[in-house]
Amino acid sequence: MFDGLILFGHSIANFAAPATVGLALLASLVGVVMGALPGLTATMSLALVTTLTLKLPPSQALLILICTYVGSIYGGSRSAILLNIPGTPASAASCLDGYQLARQGMAGRAMGIATTGSVMGTLIGMFFLATLTPVLGGLALKFGAYEFFWLALFGVIIAGTLTGDDPLKGWIAGIAGLFVATIGQEPQYGFERFAFGVRDLAGGIQLVPALVGAFGFAELLTNMRARQAPVKISAFDTVIPKLRDVFQYWRTILRSGLIGTGVGVVPGVGEDVAAWSSYAAAKRASKEKEQYGKGSVEGLMAAETGDNACVPGAMIPVLTLAIPGSAPAAVLMAAMIIHGVKPGPLIMVENPSFVYDVVAMMLFATLGILIYGLVLTKALVQVLRVPQHLIVPIIFVLCAVGSFAIAGRLFDVYVMLAFGLIGFALRHYGYPMAPLVLGIVLGDLLEKNLRRALILSDGDLTPFFTRPIAGTVAALIVATIAWRLWALYRPRPTRAPA
Repeated sequence: MFDGLILFGHSIANFAAPATVGLALLASLVGVVMGALPGLTATMSLALVTTLTLKLPPSQALLILICTYVGSIYGGSRSAILLNIPGTPASAASCLDGYQLARQGMAGRAMGIATTGSVMGTLIGMFFLATLTPVLGGLALKFGAYEFFWLALFGVIIAGTLTGDDPLKGWIAGIAGLFVATIGQEPQYGFERFAFGVRDLAGGIQLVPALVGAFGFAELLTNMRARQAPVKISAFDTVIPKLRDVFQYWRTILRSGLIGTGVGVVPGVGEDVAAWSSYAAAKRASKEKEQYGKGSVEGLMAAETGDNACVPGAMIPVLTLAIPGSAPAAVLMAAMIIHGVKPGPLIMVENPSFVYDVVAMMLFATLGILIYGLVLTKALVQVLRVPQHLIVPIIFVLCAVGSFAIAGRLFDVYVMLAFGLIGFALRHYGYPMAPLVLGIVLGDLLEKNLRRALILSDGDLTPFFTRPIAGTVAALIVATIAWRLWALYRPRPTRAPA
């Protein structure tokens, strides 16, 4: 514990230079703005910003990305409160009470509550990120190829289960992502798979163009299809939160922070599930249940605390197991790999200070959203007035240029366009994007560990089920699939005719 404090202090000192702090605040501002604009999700923001950080040193690039991540999740509450339109899916739960408070002339108070909840939730998640990651990293060292194969598969299965109404569609999307990861030369012998004689395909599908297309271009197409109503922003009162709101609901803040962090640790679930889970738990425990959905301060506090606590929580499996806890975390993990950082069990052995660097980065991001939430709210909400026909071409140019800049190949732009069209079609038919992304990210991990395990066992499948940890995870996968299929297809009681 004492060693951790020393490393954390060194990390703070390393990022305390004025230029670095300014960079963190700028990235947080970019995240808040992109999160506040309806349709520009946190995943899309990270995918776009990743393409702009390719030439930067790894520490600066990851600082920008983490600050953008935290800022985007927080920024979604602005449009949720003022327009009843969640800027990001994570802010959907904030619409229920945030918009009602705004209609009652308390929009400023609502945004102050959202800022308080976001800051407290991030701080709670950071505490567990700093304390649990070294412990789980030590346990993860006991994992072998068998365990990592099942963990990668579990991440895809659980993401498909929890990110949509129909688990079958989620699993199909996840398996499609695993298939995309196999395109190109296989890692051991360089044999071309699914390239069909196309030289560019033989090199495989690059992750960032696929992500930019699935989350960026597809989101633009979806937004263009839906007509944007004229924005009307009402005048609002002071955004400085009242201390009474903080102290009165301290139990809600603590509970939602714990729930949000716990949800973040589960692979592939995400901030939206954390927000709704925290909101539901707060409502069950509340003494003012009748206020929920009608302008409950407690409900808004719970939702905003939960989704922001999920951000550092989602980083725990990234750093310890190399398995992302959410779709934005998947993009962030891909960016880490691009910048030469290898997350996983060995990170606490090879680079133990990096965990505390991540915590320090989130601390600066939290400072950024606190400043913007209390000082620049009235200026930032004007961003919501920007018409859609101005935003769409700018984002499209960023998608195209960012995809091309990775390797200087026009083929990557075609990949971005193709995945944008595929993502648009999948969204139209109700297929979630998070399992698809996780499938692409985890495909390489799953394949390499499957090969390694079969080599170690000389083709024997028994160790996949007889090793304690591997067998436990395999049983969890089977139980998850069986439970979701039973819940989907169980007989429904029929009502007798009147």
